[in-house]
Amino acid sequence: MADTCGQVLLGSGLTILSHPLMYIKVLVQVGHEPLPPTLGRNMFGRQVYQLPGLFAYAKHIIKIDGKSGLFKGLAPRLCAGTIGTIVHSRILQKCQEEKIEMVGSSQKAEEGSLQHVVNETTKEMIARSCATIITHPFHVITLRCMVQFIGREAKYSGVFDSIVTIYREEGVLGFFAGLIPRLLGDVLSLWICNMLAHFINAYAIDDSTSHTGEIKNCSQAVTGFFASMLTYPFVLVSNLMAVNNCGLAGGLPPYAAVYPNWLYCWSHLSREGNMGRGNSLFFRKLPAGKMYAIEQKRFF
Repeated sequence: MADTCGQVLLGSGLTILSHPLMYIKVLVQVGHEPLPPTLGRNMFGRQVYQLPGLFAYAKHIIKIDGKSGLFKGLAPRLCAGTIGTIVHSRILQKCQEEKIEMVGSSQKAEEGSLQHVVNETTKEMIARSCATIITHPFHVITLRCMVQFIGREAKYSGVFDSIVTIYREEGVLGFFAGLIPRLLGDVLSLWICNMLAHFINAYAIDDSTSHTGEIKNCSQAVTGFFASMLTYPFVLVSNLMAVNNCGLAGGLPPYAAVYPNWLYCWSHLSREGNMGRGNSLFFRKLPAGKMYAIEQKRFF
């Protein structure tokens, strides 16, 4: 219990610190570009037209809504983080108890073996998936609170009011908009990360060398970053479907298309070459073949 409380407190602190970054990232993902391209220099020193980065975007938000404007949607995100941590911890604990009961049986896999990695990954997948499903309604509310910045709406003003609004307009299914691609992305990312890390640790790292533990931790971090890059389109599609056709200007025509399902959204983004939109908030390149619309503050 003490460990869970510590995880909740640490997670809440990290959530508060990282919230402005997520806020700006979500606005970029939905295509909101309030500032026109400017002439700057890339990492190689060449002059190129660039889109505003993280700090320029943050200054724009502060200019309109003040510093507190960077924390829109924080309350439901904290709720999601707290509940998700508790659910994740309880399920893993339950799996660990079942594992203890199996000690001495022939089904016990040797630690570090492929079977052991598969077993641990499966348990983690179950715990993460349950936490994601239970907390997804809060995730949807968080995203919609953020996207209100585009149309200057106040439709989603609080956690409880937002719950009533979504239930009244969309029913229970409204709380799970964008859930499927989010789950798929989480599961794929977890398996890619753990399998790659296992094979690197097993076949590319010599256990006789010094600092083997640090090297294996580093490989886990690298494979995690690589897996998140590969599965980023699932995150993008999930976030877009969570705000799509929800009554906000940022999820309705002419600003955004209305997608009947997430596969259609994926196909549309792929055709437009926007599958990586929002994956970087620094050195943002001008989209090739796109025109900037000043009135709508987006590219076409």
